[in-house]
Amino acid sequence: MHRRRTAIALSAALAAAPLLTACGGTPHPGAAAVVGGERITVAQLESRVNEVRAAQRAAAPDDAQYEQTVARTSSLTRDTLHSLVLDRVLDRAAQDAGVSVTRRDVDRMRTSLVQQAGGTKELQSAWLQQYGVAPARLDDSLHTEIEAQKLAAALGADMNTTDGKAAFWKAMSGASRELRVDLNPRYGTWDVQRSSRVDAKTPWVKEVTTPAPQAA
Repeated sequence: MHRRRTAIALSAALAAAPLLTACGGTPHPGAAAVVGGERITVAQLESRVNEVRAAQRAAAPDDAQYEQTVARTSSLTRDTLHSLVLDRVLDRAAQDAGVSVTRRDVDRMRTSLVQQAGGTKELQSAWLQQYGVAPARLDDSLHTEIEAQKLAAALGADMNTTDGKAAFWKAMSGASRELRVDLNPRYGTWDVQRSSRVDAKTPWVKEVTTPAPQAA
């Protein structure tokens, strides 16, 4: 199976690179985050998480396997919010660089990956398991893949080199400053040095997700 090479995947690997610059304010009421003055609402976040949980439930052969999957992906809500914010930052960085992604780009990548995976269901299953992407969001995720690749190309950034990675994340950092990313404290904060969302020290807060409905 292919390896994912995008802004989302790279965020964990580039802990020493500059990335998101957060402003120190309080998000609007009901928001999980505010990016560029636009809210990512708690309801939107929970809906995305529940999509993944429902897909995981459908893919699990029994309750025990599903419970193991939930335990293994216990940070799904926070990880999903991280991805939602980074998607918006990437969109702005791509816009600033004059980069765009077409429907044809997405179709071409999906066709290639389906062939590599051995079928559409196999590809959807792989991305659900590896990246927490619900089948219905596969094309959105492919769009992000392509956008990150095109941004790197537009910047002349070879992501296999330290200098290339630095150039990519410098563009992301600039886009983040423009957007003034603000995270709801219940989901943590943006750590510029670590280039990642950092959990707030609130042990009394538990991550709760609505259980996915079981098939009849």
